[in-house]
Amino acid sequence: MRYLQFLSLIIFLYSVFPVQAQNQPLRIIMIGAHPDDCDIKGGGTAALFAEMGHQVKFISVTNGDAGHMQQGGGVLAKRRTDEAKEAGKRLGIEYEVLDHHDGELLATLPIRLEIIRKIREWNADVVISHRSNDYHPDHRYTAILVQDAAFMVGVPNIAPDTPPLVKNPVFLYFQDNFQKPYPFRADIAVDISAVLDKKIHAMDAHESQFYEWLPWIGKYEQEVPKEKEERLKWLKSKRSGTVSEAARTSLQKWYGTEKASQAKHVELFEICEYGTQPTEADIRRLFPMLKNK
Repeated sequence: MRYLQFLSLIIFLYSVFPVQAQNQPLRIIMIGAHPDDCDIKGGGTAALFAEMGHQVKFISVTNGDAGHMQQGGGVLAKRRTDEAKEAGKRLGIEYEVLDHHDGELLATLPIRLEIIRKIREWNADVVISHRSNDYHPDHRYTAILVQDAAFMVGVPNIAPDTPPLVKNPVFLYFQDNFQKPYPFRADIAVDISAVLDKKIHAMDAHESQFYEWLPWIGKYEQEVPKEKEERLKWLKSKRSGTVSEAARTSLQKWYGTEKASQAKHVELFEICEYGTQPTEADIRRLFPMLKNK
């Protein structure tokens, strides 16, 4: 009798506080404002997760229907959704575009509930999104929506049609260069050197953005090559970036001095104050590519 009671207690504890098996895939969800934001900020990290057999999903909160100098509306939204799905195929991940107008996003309750449901449905271990001090209002409001979802994903009476998470994910921020009210902090550095070409190949799927809209609004459209192979080389030169001193310091923490010195391309993330607050051991479990040996 006591044995059965003890066994029942163990089963109950595991149901309430599940322990992730070592061979169980991690589930990562990155939430950007537009169909290309996650690719820019986390495409390399997503590729590494996917290559290791983990599950990654990108979500664009808006449909991108304003991000072009000539096209717009439903035609552009469809084009950008198709581009996002192709980028997802190239990375080996899922990509979903929500149907909210580009440039008009607000942190409303219905969209917050939608984000809560998306995080729950994915059963996310890690959630990554923008910081709230960003130049683009869609980025800022996406950040607020995700922050507002961070606690609520575990509250049963919020969005009760979707089962709550029994564990609160780790929430992270994408890197940015904004300084006020405080600058980005490089808590986690991921060496993406080995998958940079795959990241660039995924970004290349967003033709409307990297070869048309962004060069036009940035006044460098004359730089864009006409031929596809030349475009890939150009995009890589434009979007590869350099490893900053802060990035190098974070790389040394996670990879050790020798491996950090060999990293040529990196993606950085900051730990959000909301959600589960991870230890160093938690980060190494959730980012198994961080190896110093």
